[in-house]
Amino acid sequence: MSSLFICLNLFIGFVNAQAITRLDHSTVTFKQIDERVETLMKVASVHGMEIAIFNNNTPVYKKAFGYKRLDTKQPLKTNTNIYGASLSKAVFAVLVMKLVEEGRLDLDKPLQSYLPKRIYEYPTQTKWHDHYEDLKNDSSYKKITARMCLDHTTGLPNWRWFEPDQKLRIKFPPGSKYSYSGEGLVYLQVVIERSLGTTLEKLAQEKIFGPLKMNMSSYAWQPKFENDYSVGHNANGQVYDKDKDNEPRSASTLETTLDDYTSFVKSILEKKILKPSSIKEMFRPQIRIRSVQQFGLNSQRDSSANDAINLSYGLGWGLFQSPYGIAAFKEGHGDGFQHYVIVFPDQGTGILIMSNSDNAESIFKDLLDFTIADRQTPWYWEDYIPYYMRGK
Repeated sequence: MSSLFICLNLFIGFVNAQAITRLDHSTVTFKQIDERVETLMKVASVHGMEIAIFNNNTPVYKKAFGYKRLDTKQPLKTNTNIYGASLSKAVFAVLVMKLVEEGRLDLDKPLQSYLPKRIYEYPTQTKWHDHYEDLKNDSSYKKITARMCLDHTTGLPNWRWFEPDQKLRIKFPPGSKYSYSGEGLVYLQVVIERSLGTTLEKLAQEKIFGPLKMNMSSYAWQPKFENDYSVGHNANGQVYDKDKDNEPRSASTLETTLDDYTSFVKSILEKKILKPSSIKEMFRPQIRIRSVQQFGLNSQRDSSANDAINLSYGLGWGLFQSPYGIAAFKEGHGDGFQHYVIVFPDQGTGILIMSNSDNAESIFKDLLDFTIADRQTPWYWEDYIPYYMRGK
């Protein structure tokens, strides 16, 4: 037997032996993960997907599958630009906590008190998101704090265009209950920009993207993304038009890559981007969640289904209690893009899933179970209905 043949077999054996340690201390090999991801993508018609898995606070598995454009069969890569959707919020939460550490923001000081004029007296400078004239006759907005924006208790709707008249309004007393709100995060952004005399993008580049070398991340589309970007696909594999004209919004406009966002998650697990005390506060339950589901009609109905895991919201991240300690998660969802990140800080374990397919969420439950043995994620609350259960 030749030495080359022996070396080749040893190399193949090493690759096949590479493994992930799951939360329950069982292991799964890289090869098994590859095969399971490819099988699930095929049966659920998921067009492109990227995954990073963390052990001991470090990314130990990172891979892209499928296409950035199905119609041209262009492959998706870990450094391909991908729209981050609401993963934007987790980055913004860390940015806010940086400002708190610097003494430039207080989580519990009413945001209006940072401004010399009432929020609705400022002229609108964007297409729509800093227009607050609708709040002129409702003084309850003056009670809103940064903490309320981050834990989704402002009383503002998710987005104003979901309202029948598309007008911004406060729907319940600020601080009284949970209701997911992109508008709340944007309100905090606008106050920060006006009080500090700067922009979201400049702050993010200075305090997050620059230090973490997230060179392909931005809250606005950049010319450098043109060379390699992914498009979203609907359930049938048809391509959505790519939005490139979004104004920077803290809640929704992040453009990034799997490589960059992996660096961001790593910095949190390693407690490097923030002080440990700030991360502890960010991952501390602020408000209990008892709704049947996060969105839709079921968001208005209460249930005890998630009482056992103490489903809650922290500052910018959803939280639940697991047998492995606190779990912090964030979803991302937009036309053609579906993402999920969850970390178990006490174990140093986590997973980041990013996809450019409307079918991706239908395999999240199975992926979480197989890759890291996460069987506690509130998949029904998040509407991550598996492909084999849909329509039943």
